[in-house]
Amino acid sequence: MQIARSFPYLGHGVGLRTKHFPHVLDGTARVDWFEAISENFMIRGGRPLAVLERARALAPLVLHGVSLSLGSTDPLDDAYLHELRALADRFEPAWVSDHLCWGSVGGHYAHDLLPLPFTEEALAHVVERIRRVQDRLGRRILVENVSSYLTFTHSVMPEWEFLAAVAAGADCGILLDVNNVYVSSVNHGFDAGAYVQAIPTDRVGQIHLAGHSDKGSHLLDTPDGPVVAAVWDLYRSAVARFGAVSTLIEWDDQIPEWDVLITEAKCARAVEAEILGGAHARSA
Repeated sequence: MQIARSFPYLGHGVGLRTKHFPHVLDGTARVDWFEAISENFMIRGGRPLAVLERARALAPLVLHGVSLSLGSTDPLDDAYLHELRALADRFEPAWVSDHLCWGSVGGHYAHDLLPLPFTEEALAHVVERIRRVQDRLGRRILVENVSSYLTFTHSVMPEWEFLAAVAAGADCGILLDVNNVYVSSVNHGFDAGAYVQAIPTDRVGQIHLAGHSDKGSHLLDTPDGPVVAAVWDLYRSAVARFGAVSTLIEWDDQIPEWDVLITEAKCARAVEAEILGGAHARSA
């Protein structure tokens, strides 16, 4: 199975976090690739940028943002886009990504990744904004599905159909967060496997894996622990459908020692090899 995509296959990476900066600086942070939170490095100078330079010398790098607020009705932030373009031009990431959500209204930021109503109006709005972002950055981006805890009565299509339509309309890629698919499926009672099967194979450029918390009445996306068995199973289904896709272990809180994080990345590599027979069944 070979699947043509516009985003390269990098292997299995980890997030670049402050706790692990010493490993990056001394060259012992050996990993296939790093994902850096864009906003943490949109600064004039200092140690973070020195670490990012070193990380980029060690392995491929991608930039992952949390502030584009693609679904908001607020104007796109020109200053933010200018700084993001400058950061990307300097470090030459394999790609830039952000979330398919909104997080600001009336110039006020909620500091959260809030879900969208899955309507034709929202679809057209988001597609137009992603196209403008891509024009400003001079590159295609990936958009990530977020976890959610409520639904909108005005929605006229399932989330997976909305996500696929956004990618097609904006001609962008998809960062498929498998953990978020699973969390939302439990919270809303849909079939996580059906979600994965509905996503177009040629649009997925990256996968996220993470842990979450069981609150009894719902699951909460808290990437602060190991990937759970049910998410590993869903990842197996994703690899079977999409082939080898650059996969990141997302661990944003209660961050473990470097060796623990790398062990999770190795588990993802083993799952991929298990499903694909050890061969990368896709074109780079």
